[in-house]
Amino acid sequence: MGNRWKTCLMAAALGAMAVGLAACAADDGADESTRAQQDTADAGIHAPAGTMDGDGPAAADGAVAPAGSAPASAPEVAGASGGEHDNLRQTAASLFGVIPEAPTEVSGRTVTPERVELGRMLFFEPRLSRSHVITCNTCHSIGTGGADNVPASIGHGWQRGPRNSPTVFNAVFNAAQFWDGRASDLAEQAAGPVQASVEMNSTPELVVQTLSSIPRYVELFAEAFPESEGITFEDVTIALEAFETTLVTPDAPFDRWVQGDDSAMTANEIEGLQLFFETGCASCHNGVNFGGQSYFPFGVLERPGAEILPVGDKGRFEVTSTATDEYVFRASPLRNVALTAPYFHSCQVWSLEEAVAIMGTAQLGRDINEEEAGKIADFLRTLTGRQPEVVYPILPPSTPDTPRPER
Repeated sequence: MGNRWKTCLMAAALGAMAVGLAACAADDGADESTRAQQDTADAGIHAPAGTMDGDGPAAADGAVAPAGSAPASAPEVAGASGGEHDNLRQTAASLFGVIPEAPTEVSGRTVTPERVELGRMLFFEPRLSRSHVITCNTCHSIGTGGADNVPASIGHGWQRGPRNSPTVFNAVFNAAQFWDGRASDLAEQAAGPVQASVEMNSTPELVVQTLSSIPRYVELFAEAFPESEGITFEDVTIALEAFETTLVTPDAPFDRWVQGDDSAMTANEIEGLQLFFETGCASCHNGVNFGGQSYFPFGVLERPGAEILPVGDKGRFEVTSTATDEYVFRASPLRNVALTAPYFHSCQVWSLEEAVAIMGTAQLGRDINEEEAGKIADFLRTLTGRQPEVVYPILPPSTPDTPRPER
């Protein structure tokens, strides 16, 4: 391994929810704000005018830093005792920005009020599952940070999923969905759990038959998708996507601090932000979602034990069948990370400080001491934004034609 690659690895992120991280290639000379807007456009996300200013760069969708690539240089930041922290604030604003309003268009599809309302109902609709028990909210609970806070979600027939459920909050800002990035957008992601045998264990045909048997759903789909002839499974996933675009968490203490509110973060949290830069976390955990943009190997310098990195889960390799993608995972977004324990795809770590220390060893070859891990974790807690307030919907009743639940 060349020195240049080692240097790049040493700049890799160690954030708490991070999966395996390696080096991130820098985009030389590009203006940070312009790059961020281009990244968002590449992902097919259109935010309301003026909401994306200052968003930071995100690595290219699907990119894994190749050996020999140039390291992402650590930003030059002001000292923690510098009073106004102007340099640190400016760097944070350019690299991350603040959470924008919910997008109005995603992947070329308009997010309409009718689709959002229908998606809200479907998100809580247990009849999407074969058992009529499991909903999207089961594993991505609105009340618990958009996740379920258990090591592995419980699915059909009390089966356990193979990985920790990622948060649905701010997922619209990710370049791809799932730990291995196998879904390009939220609509494609929504189709997966409905059909997975360990989750909802249904089929597109059964979902369409079920919803079509309920007159109120027929009316709502006609209003949301007037161009469609009847209910389609694709429209189900698009409606779910529309609702999930509204699940954003603005107004975090970090966001307020970046916008000039000096009281929004404590001195200890600001020191944690500076350490986040100095240790290289921001090399991979950048952009408005502090990650979710690219894929990196887990265990670059020291592979964690099998309890944290199970041998049988080879990550993105299972999607691409490319040898270099073995044990490669998407760098996890760190927004609201304090609410989404346990950590890592293997969900075996419950402490944010412990997760930070593990990433220091695995990705940087560096022992992060207890004080440093504590300060970085304190900073990460400032990424908890205002949680969505969603009214649980009253769902329309089944009819004699509605398929019955199955075990």
